[in-house]
Amino acid sequence: MTDTPGRLLRLLSLLQTPREWPGSELAERLAVSPRTIRRDVDRLRDLGYPVAATLGVTGGYRLVAGAALPPLLLDDEEAVAVAVGLRTAARQAVTGIEEAALRALTKLDQVLPSRLRYRVRNLTAATVPMAPFGAPDPVDPDVLTTLAAAISGRQRVRFGYRSHDGTESRRHVDPYRLVAAGHRWYLVGYDNDRDDWRIYRVDRLADASATGVRAVPRDLPAADAAAYVHEKLYALAPTYRAVATLHAPVAEVRGRVGDGELTPVDERTCRLVSHVDTLDWLAFRLTTLGCEVEVHEPPELRNHLRDLAGRALRASTGQSRPGL
Repeated sequence: MTDTPGRLLRLLSLLQTPREWPGSELAERLAVSPRTIRRDVDRLRDLGYPVAATLGVTGGYRLVAGAALPPLLLDDEEAVAVAVGLRTAARQAVTGIEEAALRALTKLDQVLPSRLRYRVRNLTAATVPMAPFGAPDPVDPDVLTTLAAAISGRQRVRFGYRSHDGTESRRHVDPYRLVAAGHRWYLVGYDNDRDDWRIYRVDRLADASATGVRAVPRDLPAADAAAYVHEKLYALAPTYRAVATLHAPVAEVRGRVGDGELTPVDERTCRLVSHVDTLDWLAFRLTTLGCEVEVHEPPELRNHLRDLAGRALRASTGQSRPGL
């Protein structure tokens, strides 16, 4: 291979497989001399790729973990697998990785060849995940990547929007941030037609596109986008303050209670304080913790759990409530 950039990419592709490559085998694969292989390895090192070399008959070259992540070279099948995984993570709003998944998906989507982008979108469209209770509202990953690219490029977007009462409208928005809140994605942006800041549920957006007009820099009237969405959601929705004692150590239930605040009572019990907008969701959470629970407030939650227990008991005995 006489083309040095092309040869370096081919060498990098070989080194990214989990094995050690003898210099003679690399030279044979690339049809160059062992001396050229040594020079090319030095070039990769200069570019930030940590290539380790071992001496001896069984020695060779291998790519090892470094202090920073260098650019990766993916073949077609690997690129499709990564893109599908990122689109799934972005759609499900997985706690802790949703924003990182979206950023990575946006970068990958911009460089995927059209033939691979077509395969990825066909595979995503043909695959239906079995969602658990309280599954996220379906969000089109293409809409997410369009919005993320507009935010990064500071461009105004237009889209169709369906409000909670079903009213359809067109919006022209300077996008600010995307926020994954619980089971939904929200867009925070400045609505130019209404001359005010707004939040939009991304699952209610349609035909989102960048207009090419530069977004006007503005100061968000909140500490950050997440705080703004939190404030607006709690202002719009009725909320319940729930207090319960959980008969389990804090460490045992910490990852199961969602956004609730846990305080240890003793080594075997803890106190949960949570603010929710639906009793159904909180009742589900409490009954799947795997421990005894004492609900202190609100009374509506205790009544809801009694009704739930009654339905469960009748279902287990094959009985139904009289008159139903």
